[in-house]
Amino acid sequence: MSNPDPSAVLLIRLAGPLQSWGDRSTFNRRETRPEPTKSGIVGLLAAAAGRPRHAPLDDLAGLALGIRIDQPGSILRDYHTVSDYRGQPLLSAAVTVKGRQKPTSPAKHSHITQRFYLQDAVFLAVVQGPQGLINTLEHAITHPAFPLALGRRSCAPAQPLCLGQRTGPLEDALRAEPWQAAPAVRKRWGRQNGDAAHIDLPATLDDPAGDEVRDDVPLSFAPQARTFTTRRIRHTYLQAPTGLTPHPARPQTTGGHDPFALLGW
Repeated sequence: MSNPDPSAVLLIRLAGPLQSWGDRSTFNRRETRPEPTKSGIVGLLAAAAGRPRHAPLDDLAGLALGIRIDQPGSILRDYHTVSDYRGQPLLSAAVTVKGRQKPTSPAKHSHITQRFYLQDAVFLAVVQGPQGLINTLEHAITHPAFPLALGRRSCAPAQPLCLGQRTGPLEDALRAEPWQAAPAVRKRWGRQNGDAAHIDLPATLDDPAGDEVRDDVPLSFAPQARTFTTRRIRHTYLQAPTGLTPHPARPQTTGGHDPFALLGW
């Protein structure tokens, strides 16, 4: 009998001007979570692999997922008003027996919609699964069949996106990978913390014994049959290397007043 396919982990850096990871959106209000959802990660992997929306997702949804928040970013609200350029009343979400949208009643000529994004955020996502599948996904991310997006089609990812494979447990990979925040953010933090060698970063990991339940595991992305199930997650903090080198002209500090901070050192 042959040995089962061993487990492997793949690191994905999720960074860009805008990201949006919704899990509880309504027609006129599209929310975003403060970190990527599993459905968003599975969708990115499926797009990279060239899978159509009706394709099975069992193997991708079964991957273990860990998310490290390297740069939380901030919320951006995009406010829209919608109207028909012909001056006609807008259609409602209700449909007739023939599948045609009904007009709004009373007639409505404008509609307000709001969409929320994360701006200037950086996340490290780690997926763990069979070696063969991880090899396929690594190649797919670096040679994507369909355009990739950070949760929403308009949110293009920055490079590098794929950081390659690592050995060992998923959580160890999240601990070992250097801090991925933007250079300006790392430099500012280093001035305030004496270019410390490590930083504590929040993380969310799949855990059957976790104390929070998320309804974001996709069973199907088919347009007429989108379905999801739940997973349990655990929140924690992981100490990761900063990659910063102490300035040679001044000793490393551990906090408190820094007389050179205003000079931009």
